[in-house]
Amino acid sequence: MQTIRLQLRFLLPLIAVVIATAYLVLPLVDGVTLRWFSRDLDSRGAVVANALSDSVVEAVRSNRLRQLEKLFDRAVQDERLFAIGLCSPDGRLLVRTPAFPADLNCFDALQISAKRDPRLLLNGGPVHLAMHDVIEQPHSAPAAEAASDAASGASAAEDGASATAASDAASQLPPVTIGRLVLLHDLSFIEKRSQDTRRYLVGLIAVLGFVMALITMVVAQLSWRGWVNGVRALLRGEGIISPITGGGNSMASVELQPFAADLRERLRDLEDEYRRMQGPEADWSADRLHKLLMTQLRGDQVIVVSNREPYIHERRKDGSIVVKRPASGLVTAVEPVMRACSGTWIAHGSGSADRDVVDSHDHVAVPPGHDDYQLRRLWLTPEEEQGYYFGFANEGLWPLCHVAHVRPVFRESDWETYKAVNQRFADAVVAESRSDDPVVLVQDYHFALLPAMVREKLPQATILTFWHIPWPNPESFGICPWRREILQGMLGSTILGFHTRFHCKNFIETVDRFLEARIEHEHSTISFREDETLVEAYPISIEWPGDDIVASWPSVADARRIVRERLNLHPDTTLAVGVDRFDYTKGIIERLNAVERLLEKHPEWIERFVFVQVAAPTRSSLEEYRTFQERVERLTLRINERFGRTGYQPVHLLAQHHDTHAVNELFRAADMCIVTSLHDGMNLVSKEFVAARDDEQGVLILSRFAGAAREMTEALIVNPYHVEETADALHRAATMPAAEQRARMASLRATVREFNVFRWAGRMLTDAGRWRLKARVDARVARYREAAEKQGL
Repeated sequence: MQTIRLQLRFLLPLIAVVIATAYLVLPLVDGVTLRWFSRDLDSRGAVVANALSDSVVEAVRSNRLRQLEKLFDRAVQDERLFAIGLCSPDGRLLVRTPAFPADLNCFDALQISAKRDPRLLLNGGPVHLAMHDVIEQPHSAPAAEAASDAASGASAAEDGASATAASDAASQLPPVTIGRLVLLHDLSFIEKRSQDTRRYLVGLIAVLGFVMALITMVVAQLSWRGWVNGVRALLRGEGIISPITGGGNSMASVELQPFAADLRERLRDLEDEYRRMQGPEADWSADRLHKLLMTQLRGDQVIVVSNREPYIHERRKDGSIVVKRPASGLVTAVEPVMRACSGTWIAHGSGSADRDVVDSHDHVAVPPGHDDYQLRRLWLTPEEEQGYYFGFANEGLWPLCHVAHVRPVFRESDWETYKAVNQRFADAVVAESRSDDPVVLVQDYHFALLPAMVREKLPQATILTFWHIPWPNPESFGICPWRREILQGMLGSTILGFHTRFHCKNFIETVDRFLEARIEHEHSTISFREDETLVEAYPISIEWPGDDIVASWPSVADARRIVRERLNLHPDTTLAVGVDRFDYTKGIIERLNAVERLLEKHPEWIERFVFVQVAAPTRSSLEEYRTFQERVERLTLRINERFGRTGYQPVHLLAQHHDTHAVNELFRAADMCIVTSLHDGMNLVSKEFVAARDDEQGVLILSRFAGAAREMTEALIVNPYHVEETADALHRAATMPAAEQRARMASLRATVREFNVFRWAGRMLTDAGRWRLKARVDARVARYREAAEKQGL
């Protein structure tokens, strides 16, 4: 029944189109056919008139009109010639055939012949009327007789000259019209041919319509079956049916690919909606993450590997030791997860007092005073740190993955050091593992080779690698001389996570370009050397501040007063802040240019607008970073010299590390936060600003090239390369009404609170739990089959 309805949807419009086409085409064909035949009849009439003209001239001059009647009677025996009449120059009808209409006079005939359609309706049917002049040429009878008379009355010599002169005079006489032939052509044969043409045309249209209907029915039937089978397969979770695996066809497979992606996206949305409907207990929190670890992962050991440690022990000048949290988005995101899951965090010990606080196994319990998990420190020599971290990771991979117009540098010595350090960290993971299947969380681009190294020693381990920076397109990544080795190392992961689906797509296309691997796009999996890797997007976030933390914050009014007093600002100053590391990917120069343009376009903001840029120094040993910091300082100086006044400085550059409390105080005091990353995986500063604004005031200006822009759509999204657009966004933020700020900020806070860091980790660990369960089931089935084969079953 469904198939018949589907066919009718195609057939009914097709039938209607065919009928309309026939209705419109037939009159057009009739008109064209009539015009063709009319021209043909005119041509035939001209031939008949020319053939009769000499006889008509002779009969008229000799007054033998009865001979013309016989001549005309013989002429109308032609089936197409109905009647003939001869009109004199003064309009009298001289001769006519019997069929010539008695009521048709020469004057009426002349008027009808002048029409575009010279048809005359008679009792027997329509006829075509045409009139043709009968012309007497100059050498005809009167001129000849004059020449003869002149020749007979003269002498011989004179006679010849006189005859010649008379002949020349006759040749110069103009042609004389002695009458008009009226020809009536029978049009009945045209009607017969038009009817034949209609029948042929209708038959042709009917045949074409039938063939089109038949093809449409067959295609509709096949398409319907393919769609039904494909959708059923999707609902069973089997993906899109291919012609080899059965049931479908290649066209249906291609057509269902967008539908499959939309269906997967909708199922995720439904899953999220279901979780939200479960009530407050369904919100992701540290407790829920811990319960998930104990249930789905059965309390398995969690090991985190990163270059940067979550806590740094530094020795002061007075000999005391202080603990610091590094300025790192990775630490901001992962550290709360480790506090919830316990386990071990392996990182490079870079603090001046790090060695003094570890035990004999290089362990120290953190956070200080809580001891939620163990921090295992590895020690690198200056040469190792230079080659692995500053060299290959930050002069090579970092600019390679960021579209920030900085040329990557690849050295063979840096690559060898990178491999050696990755192997040392992989050996540390194996040493710290208490079982053969731990859960290993590998963080960022410093350890692209580590997953495969760990997989070699611990084949049953569940390795989750999260790439915190963007992944470039295949053409850009092809610059790297060791692209294949890096891809092979990363594919040692069980799950490989990126911030956005766009970065996932880039990675899959890169693997497809440079490795021989089996890729299942509909499931986002890559099979390489008998290992399967799930490539998925996990947008990272921050820990949502709890009530106890919010209670410890200064009020917004106090924060505004403290910050403005510290910076010597007027209480009514509009304050914008930016918090970044001194990195060329963060767009610090671009936002300074926007501030300068704002003061140019809107001079009323001079002495009323101040921008504070917190820029923690980083990677200062690299020339590119030192040069960048110098450019920022020169640009800041230029803006302050141009727009500064006594007691007023439009830009405050704070090139020093600020702890969490100081940054939060700035966020609460600011009227807006500016994030203008040129290319960023996520950017957590934007989310930290939103989390700090429990007063639901303040405006977030966010680069479209930051991953956070895909989630935080209520921010003012800008292109940081477009100085004019960013300057206009600054003006709009500074003048935005409080009600609009509240509406935007409330929505942003709801998004960040729901999609917090525990949700990010929970999704990865949930997927890891499913993969571990699948692997264990597959292992049991394999053991059962092996045992059955040994027993001969």
